[in-house]
Amino acid sequence: MSQQQISLPAKLINGGIAGIVGVTCVFPVDLAKTRLQNQRSGQQVYKSMMDCLVKTIRSEGYFGMYRGAAVNLTLVTPEKAIKLAANDLFRHHLSKDGKGLTVFKEMLAGCGAGMCQVIVTTPMEMLKIQLQDAGRIAAQQQKPVMMSPTKLAVTNTVLSRSYNSGPVMSATRAVSATQIAKELLQKQGIQGLYKGLGATLMRDVPFSIVYFPLFANLNRLGKPSPAESSPFYWAFLSGCVAGSTAAVAVNPCDVVKTRLQSLNKGAVEESYNGVMDCVSKIMRKEGPSAFLKGAGCRALVIAPLFGIAQVMYFVGVGEYILDNYSPSFLSV
Repeated sequence: MSQQQISLPAKLINGGIAGIVGVTCVFPVDLAKTRLQNQRSGQQVYKSMMDCLVKTIRSEGYFGMYRGAAVNLTLVTPEKAIKLAANDLFRHHLSKDGKGLTVFKEMLAGCGAGMCQVIVTTPMEMLKIQLQDAGRIAAQQQKPVMMSPTKLAVTNTVLSRSYNSGPVMSATRAVSATQIAKELLQKQGIQGLYKGLGATLMRDVPFSIVYFPLFANLNRLGKPSPAESSPFYWAFLSGCVAGSTAAVAVNPCDVVKTRLQSLNKGAVEESYNGVMDCVSKIMRKEGPSAFLKGAGCRALVIAPLFGIAQVMYFVGVGEYILDNYSPSFLSV
């Protein structure tokens, strides 16, 4: 992050606002990413990101592109808070006498931040994926592929069959993340919400190891002098480049995580018994290219998210809020 000295509460506010704004802007692309990653060879419902978005709007309406967004918007602030606070904490303990960190130590700090954030990331992704992928399952069960404009009726019926052991719910009632979470807790306990934890660690730890040092060094190149901050546009571009680079680098892990966390399966889609089983089956049945599914979408999602985060730090929204609207003890 920027080297300017700001308080931890301000960092958390900036990170939370950046997450909320970013998720709202790019969530439809994230939904397309999830659906493309879950497609199997020979069962493709969507040809590309744009094809997925168009078919989603036709079958589920405009707000169908935001299925699962409420989970992200609710949990993105604590996720960003943990990630930013952990990275700063590790950087502080790894630095000596105020000297700059080596790239290796920056990578260690990012590694620690990635390991901490999965506390929130795993259940958030688990719930979000169920809601995002429901439309793909519904579309796959219909012939032809193009779904009729029945809005969410078919989708809700599919989710109801998957999550309810009793009578099927009314097709007009949407299944919420809260309902899914309650049923997972009742049937599997807390581990139900943390399914795919290993794959999430495999994705988030390398992501942070790549992102934080890459951003810090790119951003440093744009500074007029060591004592000055980089210009607004440079910080934004550095966040976008570092974020998209890290996102594409860990995309194979994201594919595995998405497959493992998907509870709803199509008629002929198989289940996986852990990370290694998932990797071997994907490699054997779909080939290496399957691990790059949704890579473009993921880059389009992550780049603006981290670019927006840098905007928040540059503008100083958190500092402004703390200086004008908060008790004095929060700004120390």
